Amino acid sequence: MKQIPILEVGDVLISTAILTEKFCCDLSACGGACCIEGDAGAPVTSDEIDEIEKSLDAVWPLMSATAQAIVEQQGVTYTDPEGELVTSIVNGKDCVFTYYNYPPNAIRELPSGCCLCALEKACRKGQTNFMKPISCALYPIREKHFGGGLIGLNLHHWSVCEAAYEKGRMLNIPVYRFLREPLIRRFGADWYADLERAAKAFEHEYSNT
Repeated sequence: MKQIPILEVGDVLISTAILTEKFCCDLSACGGACCIEGDAGAPVTSDEIDEIEKSLDAVWPLMSATAQAIVEQQGVTYTDPEGELVTSIVNGKDCVFTYYNYPPNAIRELPSGCCLCALEKACRKGQTNFMKPISCALYPIREKHFGGGLIGLNLHHWSVCEAAYEKGRMLNIPVYRFLREPLIRRFGADWYADLERAAKAFEHEYSNT
């Protein structure tokens, strides 16, 4: 298997697949499946837990009765089998902050339509200051922490996002450009500017090999 090169920007090690591969979310194709597939919730930091708890009043009406009951019973997070704090889930997979954008006249007891994030909706409506966990916002980039404050960013491939990779290739949008906003939110505008310069240099070198 060919090894994927790694770039270093500040204290962040970046898989160059993030620079070369293309990605653009296609909700019409996937229906927001990343919110309801998998076997654990989204990783969160302690600061994010505080922000989520502050957002509860705004997002509560969008949450299902089952999700509300789970939050009342165990809180907004739990510890997964790997010892990581993650958002609470329903039925072993659905994030408690998932809600469905139902088409007109749909039977609302059925999970039809597109899955969306209640936290993000409340923030975009100006009801809160917290968008959503950075682990969600950065997907398909996944973050790994090493010793000495070093961070690694890798690209994750998941079958439910295949349409997003296809759309990204069609529109020629590299992963790091599609995720410009959350990357700046996570690492800052100066760091992202350095990333852009590193990406251009790598692209020039990559195109000449």
